[in-house]
Amino acid sequence: MRTYVLDLQEIDRTKARLVGGKGANLGELSRLEGVRVPAGFCVTTEAFQRIMGGAPSIGGLLDRSSSLGVGDRDGIRELSGELRRIIEGTAIPEDVQDALTQALSRLGAGDAYAVRSSATAEDLPGASFAGQQDTYLNVIGTQAILQHVRRCWASLFTDRAVTYRIQHGFDHRKVHMAVVVQKMVFPQASGILFTADPITSNRKVSSIEAGFGLGEALVSGLTNADGYKVRNGQIIEKTVATKKLATRALEKGGTEERAIEPERQNRPALTDEQILRLERLGRRIEGHFGHPQDIEWCLVEGELHIVQSRPITTLYPIPDAGDQGNHVFLSVGHQQMMTDPMKPLGLSFFQSAASGGMIAAGGRLFVDATKQLSSPASRDALLDLMERSAPLVKDALSTIIERGDFIEPLPDAPTASRPNQGKQGVALPGFDTQVDDDPALVTELIERSQAALEELKRDIRTRTGAALLDFIREDIQRSKKTLFDPRSMGVIMAGMNAYWWLNEKMTAWLGEKNVADTLSQSVSNNITSEMGLELLDVADVIRPYPDVVAYLQDVKHDGFLDELAELDGGQEARDAIRAYLHKYGMRCAGEIDITRARWSEKPTTLVPSILSNIKNCEPHAGKRRFEQGRQEALQRARELLDRLRQLPDGEQKASEARRMIDRLRNFIGYREYPKYAIVNRYFVYKQALLQEAERLVQANVIRDVEDIYYLTFDELHEVVRTQQLDDRVVSQRKAEHELNKKLAPPSVITSDGEIVTGAYKRADLPAGAIVGLPVSSGVVEGRARVLSDMADAVLEAGDILVTSFTDPSWTPLFVSIKGLVTEVGGLMTHGSVIAREYGLPAVVGVDNATRLIRDGQRIRVNGTDGYIEILP
Repeated sequence: MRTYVLDLQEIDRTKARLVGGKGANLGELSRLEGVRVPAGFCVTTEAFQRIMGGAPSIGGLLDRSSSLGVGDRDGIRELSGELRRIIEGTAIPEDVQDALTQALSRLGAGDAYAVRSSATAEDLPGASFAGQQDTYLNVIGTQAILQHVRRCWASLFTDRAVTYRIQHGFDHRKVHMAVVVQKMVFPQASGILFTADPITSNRKVSSIEAGFGLGEALVSGLTNADGYKVRNGQIIEKTVATKKLATRALEKGGTEERAIEPERQNRPALTDEQILRLERLGRRIEGHFGHPQDIEWCLVEGELHIVQSRPITTLYPIPDAGDQGNHVFLSVGHQQMMTDPMKPLGLSFFQSAASGGMIAAGGRLFVDATKQLSSPASRDALLDLMERSAPLVKDALSTIIERGDFIEPLPDAPTASRPNQGKQGVALPGFDTQVDDDPALVTELIERSQAALEELKRDIRTRTGAALLDFIREDIQRSKKTLFDPRSMGVIMAGMNAYWWLNEKMTAWLGEKNVADTLSQSVSNNITSEMGLELLDVADVIRPYPDVVAYLQDVKHDGFLDELAELDGGQEARDAIRAYLHKYGMRCAGEIDITRARWSEKPTTLVPSILSNIKNCEPHAGKRRFEQGRQEALQRARELLDRLRQLPDGEQKASEARRMIDRLRNFIGYREYPKYAIVNRYFVYKQALLQEAERLVQANVIRDVEDIYYLTFDELHEVVRTQQLDDRVVSQRKAEHELNKKLAPPSVITSDGEIVTGAYKRADLPAGAIVGLPVSSGVVEGRARVLSDMADAVLEAGDILVTSFTDPSWTPLFVSIKGLVTEVGGLMTHGSVIAREYGLPAVVGVDNATRLIRDGQRIRVNGTDGYIEILP
């Protein structure tokens, strides 16, 4: 028997499919002692399904809706309007009307009611759908309520609701609409309470917005609202707005906006006692649901009533440090130039391979910097490092430190020095090893790494089952000894310190800014810059064969290499691409996540870059560009040394500078190699694990080989050992990963959940300039190409790349562009290093660059002073 109406007192969270998210939450609250919820009932989704089933034409329209994209506004508007007209014009079945009428009679048929939509995809932890469907206030009379129930059903298909579901991947057919009907309350004041600060995400700060009358004027933005903030039972901020309008109920139904008397406009909507009482009520509701809440409230004759509570879906999860103390966490992804979420297998692999403890949250990794910030010496060293490489992070950390009450101070350690920045982008103590300025050392380190890789490939072949997982775990530990070899880290730090020394001393002695940028061009042993130049060589092989070029322009599948041999020049092209993939095919966007598809697995990713090189570059451009950069660096070095010799103590200064220039050019390129070595080993591990996954599929343990990506390494080990897995684990992890994609990861977050952002302290900028961190000198003008995926790159000569971040996999594009702008990055992150080597002006750390700069706009990038100008 179908249930068409449920009283709020009969409802809890388990009935969300029947009453929608809003109805389920209100039902929960109505059963919670001490929480006042206006009496009412829900018209269930079963009533909605009766309506939908009674209109056959709806099915065809829903079929059409599945083919619409977010950008098809006209199609969405037309289809949505037709669906709403059909639903509003469909008669409510008699048995549904009877159930609704009886419920109204029990509460008082002549009273005023609020009629509010409650969709089954609404007020969920991953998507709130706030404001996507309709609410009607002060509805009086049974027929009017029936009419507004139909309108609520139809509001499931407003343009904005349909667009929101498309954006978030919800199937229109699987979302149903219930309707909440509640007795109206006529408040003196109303508003919204967030139990976590919506601006900073601080979980310990409640934020209240309040106005007079019903909340509609406030929600719709027709009037200003008072703002109050409460922390630990204390009001820490109070802003009383001039409130000129209030929404009031009309005697015969409906509402209107009325002017507030001038003498009341600047009075607080709530007293201090009411503010604190509301905050305590909010914390109680948050505790019941176990998640920060967005709560709509009303104050009626001194009593607080709750008319809605839903989870705040935009908060970033707090990394769990395992205790209740105060902590400051730094994002690993921002230093690695990869802020996308990682799958569980990728997270656990990177955690195992890293030098220190990393904490996963929201599919990203964080390091706890609290201990370093607690001691004055190590704190100063960390801030000094951040000042040089990531000034926004430095400013955020300084903000936290200056508060004086968040980080508990510790006594200084006996000695402290500037921490070294390792490949995970965090300060690594203990690598102060001095190295000789001998380039043969780099050659030795590379050869040793390559020999270890070949040994891994040989030894892993015979391992299967649990023994394979044991072998990989042991090999990761062995490889860490090589990766964090003091000599290897010494080379990296020697190059970085030489870079900093040269910039500081040349500024002080000669007034020259950023000289190390030019001196870093075309250095030896930079595997990442070599990767970009060698793709130019691949273009040289393909360029003479028009049939191959034409074929590549239409390539859509990753098996295209096998088909090339049939074309004139196809064998040469295939061999060149395969040779490139043999050396670099383990790379990909987001390569620190072992689960990402590598170029060898998805070679079509490289095709746009190859075609751009053919179109935009002359033959032999790779060798010519490298030699040009080398000559520019050598000429710059000669000029600097000549000028230094003219100064007091000039010979000594020139000698010191000569030594640092040699150290820079001998060692700075090696910084890219350890990551290349890690990614090489990752690919060997991955290939072996996918073979093991094939065996799990054949044994019906998993459904698809990529299901292993949603298990941690330890979980996968157990599945291989036991040959058992609950399917629900993979399904749940896939859903979590989709939610993580929607989160914006912070670079700095505290254990209170507060996202602390830094700012550039700059006053010397042109009007309207967009500020960032200068990482590669020079000024260039050109067309902005705003990209989110390198596979979409269709570049013209002179284009400037604007994107969120670039890891080494983006390097092939660098040979075709004239400048670089990224939202994420620092002085020593990969994109910055390669930009300097290629001589590309670059500005990184530009907040919201991909939104502030439109694709196709002409821009000027000043990589010397760190700003971008949008040109007319």
